[in-house]
Amino acid sequence: MKTIMLAAPSSGGGKTTIAMGVIRALKNRGLGVCAFKTGPDYIDRAFLESASGKPAGNLDLHLQGKEGLQYALSLANSDHCVIEGVMGYFDGIANTWKNSSCHIADQLKIPTVLIYTPKGEMFSAIPKIKGMADFAPSSIQLVIFNKVTAPMYLLLKEALESHTSLKAIGYLPPMKDVEIPSRHLGLVQSQEIDALDQLIESIAQSVEAHIDLETFIAEMTEISPEIDLQRNPIEPRKPITVAIARDQAFSFYYRENLQLLEEQTRVEYFSPLHDTKLPSCDLVYLGGGYPEVFRKELADNVSMRQSIKEYGENGGAIYAECGGYMYLGKAIEDSEMVGLFQGVSHLTSKLQRFGYIDIELKQDCLLGKAGDRLTGHEFHKSITIPDGSTRFTIHKTGKDKKWECGYSYKNVLAGYPHISFAGNQKVLQSILNQVNHQSGE
Repeated sequence: MKTIMLAAPSSGGGKTTIAMGVIRALKNRGLGVCAFKTGPDYIDRAFLESASGKPAGNLDLHLQGKEGLQYALSLANSDHCVIEGVMGYFDGIANTWKNSSCHIADQLKIPTVLIYTPKGEMFSAIPKIKGMADFAPSSIQLVIFNKVTAPMYLLLKEALESHTSLKAIGYLPPMKDVEIPSRHLGLVQSQEIDALDQLIESIAQSVEAHIDLETFIAEMTEISPEIDLQRNPIEPRKPITVAIARDQAFSFYYRENLQLLEEQTRVEYFSPLHDTKLPSCDLVYLGGGYPEVFRKELADNVSMRQSIKEYGENGGAIYAECGGYMYLGKAIEDSEMVGLFQGVSHLTSKLQRFGYIDIELKQDCLLGKAGDRLTGHEFHKSITIPDGSTRFTIHKTGKDKKWECGYSYKNVLAGYPHISFAGNQKVLQSILNQVNHQSGE
């Protein structure tokens, strides 16, 4: 699979816009192309899926580990792969470049195309770019300038290629009509944007007109994912069915989580927004998303809320992450939710938790045994009033900071952390083993 990374010096540098345009332009040329997003971001990844028409994944050394990262790559079914970086190229855990886009590009031995948006500068951009390219282990080889005019691009290209070994392969002019709106957790979801396909086509046409795609393609490097994920399929007493919430309110799932569940169980997707009741199942998986945005619609779907509450009260197994945890509580703001937990979630004006975490299980629970350690991620602008004793001690990765989270009720476990099953291989086995045991009772 021929692979390359698109990165930028910082967030807001046009990575997602240009990545969508490049991916669609390659697709329009008849190339099979898939996409990945480095880091834990769910929202940008969905835009990449819309551009390629194929499922996209995340690549993250902290969440997945080296084996899980290779497994995620192995899920790609394409001859060409474009990886979009996260934040700034060197921004990693704490104040380091570890687990950054640069780190992942180095691990995969692939080149990077730097997207640079000049801001009140001309030649000053050149030493900045050179510094990024010369900082080991940078793999920056090519540069695309963003939001510049043709005359400005020619001046920047001449300066760049005169003072560095890098090559400028094009630019994107300012395009006010392709701005993607944002909300409190980043961009709005791709599925909420009308005429998204036309927007992507417009960007792709600009990419085709202004960027040297032949050089871009020629720079892509062949990689072959090495699959070494240790999976121990259980022998179920009966086939296990997992009901996964998936709609506009619940869409934050790691691709490898869904893939591993589809490999080992029978998966039924359902919508807490639109369906009237749970499908028949042995486990409910409620991922993150924007339940706070759709809280009125979720509250109005009384039959679904009752169905989930009855399932939990009757001993049904439920695992919920972040938005799913909020949905299982008593209310989000003034909107009534499922009520398996009595906590009320309130929105806040700033991030409450953001970044990588290390989780220690305080007690035996659905995810494993007391003392087990997991990796995860939190990202939310809400607080939920505590509801009973906690099951997790959470340490901020790379920092001396910790807090408590994770709540259980009967066979329900919920909390703010997001977990990759590929990077926490014992977690999925623990969940399925417990569901398997319950199904045999």
